Amino acid sequence: MSPDQAVLRRAIERGEQEGGSVEFKERLTEDLHLAEGRLESLAAQLRHRVLSGDGEATYVVGVTDDGGLAGISPEAFSESMDVLSLLADEAGAHIDAVQTWGIDSASQTTDADGASVTTDTESEGASATADTDTDTAPEGIVGVATIREGAVLEDDDHIVVGTAGHVDHGKSTLVGTLVTGSADDGEGSTRSYLDVQPHEVERGLSADLSYGVYGFEDDEPVRMDNPDRKDDRARVVEESDRLVSFVDTVGHEPWLRTTIRGLVGQKLDYGLLTVAADDGPTKTTREHLGILLATELPTIVAITKADLVDDERVAEVEREVERALRDVDKTPLRVERHGVDAAIEEISETVVPVVTTSAVTMDGMDQLDAMFERLPKTAGESGAFRMYVDRSYNVQGVGAVASGTIKSGVVEAGDELLLGPMPDGTFREVEVRSIEMHYHRVDEAKAGRIVGIALKGVTEPALERGMVLLPRDADPDPVREFEAEVMVLNHPTRIGDGYEPVVHVETISEAAQFFPTDGQLLPGDSGEATVRFKFRSYLVEEGQRFVFREGRSKGVGTITSVETDD
Repeated sequence: MSPDQAVLRRAIERGEQEGGSVEFKERLTEDLHLAEGRLESLAAQLRHRVLSGDGEATYVVGVTDDGGLAGISPEAFSESMDVLSLLADEAGAHIDAVQTWGIDSASQTTDADGASVTTDTESEGASATADTDTDTAPEGIVGVATIREGAVLEDDDHIVVGTAGHVDHGKSTLVGTLVTGSADDGEGSTRSYLDVQPHEVERGLSADLSYGVYGFEDDEPVRMDNPDRKDDRARVVEESDRLVSFVDTVGHEPWLRTTIRGLVGQKLDYGLLTVAADDGPTKTTREHLGILLATELPTIVAITKADLVDDERVAEVEREVERALRDVDKTPLRVERHGVDAAIEEISETVVPVVTTSAVTMDGMDQLDAMFERLPKTAGESGAFRMYVDRSYNVQGVGAVASGTIKSGVVEAGDELLLGPMPDGTFREVEVRSIEMHYHRVDEAKAGRIVGIALKGVTEPALERGMVLLPRDADPDPVREFEAEVMVLNHPTRIGDGYEPVVHVETISEAAQFFPTDGQLLPGDSGEATVRFKFRSYLVEEGQRFVFREGRSKGVGTITSVETDD
């Protein structure tokens, strides 16, 4: 039995005991277990289990009262988790994690009672582990849900920050120092908390998006002792009354597409652009600044590595940063001169606070802490529910899961939605089985939340990045072509009719052809152009910002009008 399957074995061996923290349930149904009087009784039972386990209870679903592995259908398991989530909420608790196992008589692995346990998966928020065995379906599902005391954080209690900057300008080191509170050794030791691949640690370069989190409780930072351990991250979430999550992007030129995905495809609250004091603003710095501007993201500039240079050089780089901001019509605000209160009050699409820092001496870290502790959550868009799909998974016992950031509106478990456009431009009707975010199962989520939505009515292979989820009564018009105002950030010659870059808008990444209104656009030019997706239609709308790239050529734009496909 694998270590993960041993979690199920240990829970069954502990068994249900009076005054214990383990509860067996074959299944939970809305009609029976949420009926008047029954909900209060079961919520009290759950609260008793949580208190007995010092703030944590274990619910084993799909087993008989004596611990036999009965297994239930994926639909019944999904309904059971929905009911359990409501019971936990009623008891002032939440589902922290769910692990599932398939029960299949043909499996090679058999438990002590003769039932067989197949593939196990762990479902935690939008990062639910994918079920890679899609050729065979288990006869039933058994799951272990961990219930923790305390409600899920409210929207205003969590901000998401995206980092950007040139390679080796200290993005990952800065974030690693913030989330741990540990000074760097001058060799990038705190960077290792975010670089997730062995070759990244060895080379000191990040090649994919990585994530970090820390929080605050009663104005005091709550940091991670060991960010490599999932339970340490869970501890920060549990202990904090405010969270700050970082999406750490990639500074190395070959992985610019990944950086764009991190800044454009995620719903970020703020940007954090790093500029090393020993190097100053570079071409990549200006390109990343252009991408941040394309997202209209309120941004902080952190001048890093101040310990490597003298005060005169620091002052010179500060002036260079201020000139670079003014060149793109932004107003720099020196936090050291004007204070944290002014930075929090003034930060916007036009005012950019600038902080000088060192992860070695910890200079400037208190100022960043103070800003992140108090910066408000940026408002989500109003209107009907809309979410662009960023990733998809097939989770055993749950089914197809679409992961992304809610662009507008609210979604609830049980909602009927439209998914598309499909390759032929049509939309498919689907139903929300369940919603998970921040490792918690929830009944609803609203704009700005990063979520995983389990969908009924579609298989995971049919889900594609760039698709969108909408209310069932929406009347979407996908388009192949739109008009835009574009600005060329970098190009070796000129952009003419038929120029074919990759366009990044929301989570869409698609080759497109450009047709400038004036026939051509030179580096630094702004102008109008018709943009046509090369292969298929997508749902885009007026006002959306986008980034385009092809080789070393890069630019940004705004959709000004769309041409509906007939």
